[in-house]
Amino acid sequence: MSLLVTGSIGIDSVTTPHGSVDSVLGGTAVYFSFAATQYVPVRLVATVGDDFPDGFRTVLGSRRIDLAGLETRSGSSTFRWTGRYEGTMNEAETVDVSLNVLAEAAPKVPESFADSDTVFLANTHPTLQRELLSQISSPTLSVCDSMNLWIENERSSLVETLGLVTGVIFNDAEARQLTGQTNLIAAGEAILDFGPKFVMIKKGEHGVVLLTSNQVFALPAFPTKNVVDPTGAGDSFAGGVMGYLAERGTHDVAALRRAMVHGTVAASFTIEDFSLGRVRDLTRDQIDKRVSTFVDSLRLD
Repeated sequence: MSLLVTGSIGIDSVTTPHGSVDSVLGGTAVYFSFAATQYVPVRLVATVGDDFPDGFRTVLGSRRIDLAGLETRSGSSTFRWTGRYEGTMNEAETVDVSLNVLAEAAPKVPESFADSDTVFLANTHPTLQRELLSQISSPTLSVCDSMNLWIENERSSLVETLGLVTGVIFNDAEARQLTGQTNLIAAGEAILDFGPKFVMIKKGEHGVVLLTSNQVFALPAFPTKNVVDPTGAGDSFAGGVMGYLAERGTHDVAALRRAMVHGTVAASFTIEDFSLGRVRDLTRDQIDKRVSTFVDSLRLD
């Protein structure tokens, strides 16, 4: 099956208790793609400015990423984010952000991508998410992400988007903010009422919860002590989930549960280094071995 992602490509500067990096490749679509291409090729739809380094483009081209939907806008600048993590590194503090090209019109989906079966709408304005989704002929699986900004300022538009997608991947704070429910099970059920068939609620180091109309499934995080930089962990989780589902060609409950394992493992690799340092040369065999280790750790017998 064909997998399309639309989201941000950025230039990041990050500081954690383990060090810092300046002007490295980042963005939601980038972390997603590096996880998802372990399973299937990815069609990337995004925009960058004419300041986007050629070396970063080479990095993207080193994986199974179709860059036909990557638009370079003359006279525009690439999205930039500067962040800092402290203490337990559970949340990033945004030190500086320049939306640049992300504040402009959304990219167009190439005609050659319109037949995509599986679509992931990474975090952006919910109206733009619907605009991008409308350019796909008949996806069998569509999933979206969001953030607190849109929940606070564009709630009605976001709810409209939720009514059009198959699934939702939110973090726990977003789920609570959107629904007003402190209990995550109640929050997930409230999100299902908006129209999606399933909801995955990420809880950081405490794992993830899946809710469907008739099932609740909870999965812990992969146990690791080598946490260097959490940036991109949630996007890598989504990439592992969507890549696995696209490879399987189904999104029944059993596939969703297994996909969460693969997404969790994808995120566990990403956090072990800054930017793409850990995942750039990651192999499927390494992923499968960690998945096997993780599954064994979940057994009760």
